[in-house]
Amino acid sequence: METQNIGTDKIVEIYKKNANRVFAIRMESYMKKHFSFLGIPKSLRADISKEFLQGKSKSKEIDWEFVFHMFDLPYREYQYLALEYLRKLEKNLQKSDIELIEKLILTKSWWDSVDSLAPLVGVLCQKYPELKKEILEKWILNSNIWLKRVTIIFQLKYKNETDTEFLSKAILSNNLSKEFFVNKAIGWSLRQYSKYNADWVKVFISRHSLAPLSVREGSKYL
Repeated sequence: METQNIGTDKIVEIYKKNANRVFAIRMESYMKKHFSFLGIPKSLRADISKEFLQGKSKSKEIDWEFVFHMFDLPYREYQYLALEYLRKLEKNLQKSDIELIEKLILTKSWWDSVDSLAPLVGVLCQKYPELKKEILEKWILNSNIWLKRVTIIFQLKYKNETDTEFLSKAILSNNLSKEFFVNKAIGWSLRQYSKYNADWVKVFISRHSLAPLSVREGSKYL
């Protein structure tokens, strides 16, 4: 399908034309009916949006108006399109963009969008380490579970560069949470870091009171 040099309105229409109600019902069920779906499988979305994203990504300046427009639209696939666009331009993120990403985290929040935004926070914090102190430490204590989750998992791709002091703070400020997505995030972050520093994770788990889910997930590779 020819999608080169098309605009936002056109890609929105192309998505609509590829809607499949059978798939939509399945996708809505999988996502606990939190969102409406057009029913476009991931592989097809990648195919029909490839040229559009290539063209859209040529500009080094992120089009935040486009991103928020996609988040305003009713079908979840449009949010996925915006997130894929941001991933393509993650190297061009600027310090002030953390405020816009925070807004996205809080918009139509669920694990699928939040877990796509967390790596962008990771990119920003590597580029501007001061954001951890200026912004993320506030998120750790925020009542919103999704902001908490991001502070726990934004370093997943850091490998040996993981800031264990910050990770400890994020976990221990929320280790008594009863929220599934927080406890799952704690386990996920520990499991991932155990690939690079298993001894640290073993000691951490042994010394602190964590939810059974967090311990189970965090110990998988130990």
